[in-house]
Amino acid sequence: MDTRTLGRTGRTVSVIGQGTWQLGSDWGEVSEEDARAVLDAAVESGVTMLDTADVYGDGRSEALIGRWLRDNPGLDVTVATKMGRRLPQEPANYSMDNFRAWTDRSRRNLGVDTLDLVQLHCPPTAVYGIDRVFDDLDTLVSEGVMASYGVSVELVEEALAAIARPNVATVQIILNAFRLKPLEQVLPAAREAGVGIIARVPLASGLLSGRYTPETTFPDTDHRSFNRNGEAFDVGETFSGVDFETGVRAATEFAAAARLLVPGASTAQVALAWVAAQDGVSTVIPGARSPEQARANAAAGSLELPAELDDVVRTIYDRDLREAVHPRW
Repeated sequence: MDTRTLGRTGRTVSVIGQGTWQLGSDWGEVSEEDARAVLDAAVESGVTMLDTADVYGDGRSEALIGRWLRDNPGLDVTVATKMGRRLPQEPANYSMDNFRAWTDRSRRNLGVDTLDLVQLHCPPTAVYGIDRVFDDLDTLVSEGVMASYGVSVELVEEALAAIARPNVATVQIILNAFRLKPLEQVLPAAREAGVGIIARVPLASGLLSGRYTPETTFPDTDHRSFNRNGEAFDVGETFSGVDFETGVRAATEFAAAARLLVPGASTAQVALAWVAAQDGVSTVIPGARSPEQARANAAAGSLELPAELDDVVRTIYDRDLREAVHPRW
């Protein structure tokens, strides 16, 4: 597994991390036994970066990771969590009192005194312009509540505003073969500033596994059913905002190219390795619901890709996806 420095945190993390939204909620039911097996498999495969949030299962994901860490002491693992989605999305709710309450809850859930990395969880755009918010986060770092802080964003403009903040350590953003806009400005700006990039939704909610057909269905508790049109949260978090049938067609073409250009690797592994290969990406955080998925994802961290794959990605994007996706995020 390749490793990289996680921006201004100074921490070294695996280029393939483990997202744990699936272990909390919104992807169908995952038992604690299965969730712990996913964490075991990921770390045994070289993963040293776990990403969670205080709202994944109302803290279930954090608490599960906390119990797992307690039972596996001494691991060199960075745990990034998020805060800010427990109240209505109004800038006034991004206050020191709420920051203290949220981080105290996350510390209890994870069983730690100091949180490795806390990310504002896709706050309203106006929050990025409020100096007090970042002053408060600096205070929490100075107090030892958290070691570093970052932001998780929806929009390129939000990422650029965060990168301009002197103490923002990381930016988490959707980046995959169906969402290329961050390559234009966000990754270059992050490289220049020394800010880490955490790439989320790298498989476009599973589309880039190449396994779906237009007839594929998902459980009612899965956001790929209940958030198709942005009913619960930003539609860009589900299939990267790509219309499902369009995404299936594009993914079928991507899968054919992956099989031809990278024989022996799965389509999902090729898609993950493509994200990891983008200059400026620190770590990629696919989810997994089984140990087999976690191991397969981790194996993408040492996969080498031919240059021709870039041409395939850009051709598919420009022809089928750019018009609908590029202007929105």
